[in-house]
Amino acid sequence: MSDKMNVESFNLDHTKVKAPYVRLADIKAGVNGDRIHKYDMRICQPNRDHMEMPALHSLEHLMAELSRNHSDKVVDISPMGCQTGFYVAMINHDDYDDVLRLLQNTLEDVLAADSVPACNEMQCGWAASHSLEGAKDIARGFLAKRDEWTQVFAEPH
Repeated sequence: MSDKMNVESFNLDHTKVKAPYVRLADIKAGVNGDRIHKYDMRICQPNRDHMEMPALHSLEHLMAELSRNHSDKVVDISPMGCQTGFYVAMINHDDYDDVLRLLQNTLEDVLAADSVPACNEMQCGWAASHSLEGAKDIARGFLAKRDEWTQVFAEPH
């Protein structure tokens, strides 16, 4: 791969990363000085594993809603199309350790949840595709490997 692509993650060698991890993927500066920090929250090993859609969908709803109980700096939490993780966008917040705490606290909230927020036809575009237990399983697995979140590559890069 010689030509640099416009999308940061397309320039990442997915064969060299070791999930789970959380890495700063990009920083965008706005014209008024705001800065968006985009984090790659990789749950599954690329090209080896993926999250099933009902569980991923429920985890998206849960994290989007519950993360905002911990920070007003969350812009968005979006699933990756490859179903291996999420992008977490924060505004004017560049404290990596605090982002890790935010994710840990949010996932602990997921484990305590008794329902999926906005899991109905009025508030969701595919309300039939949810799994609270699946979301909890993903959260539990990611939390169990909390000590690995800061190591992105399998070998020193």
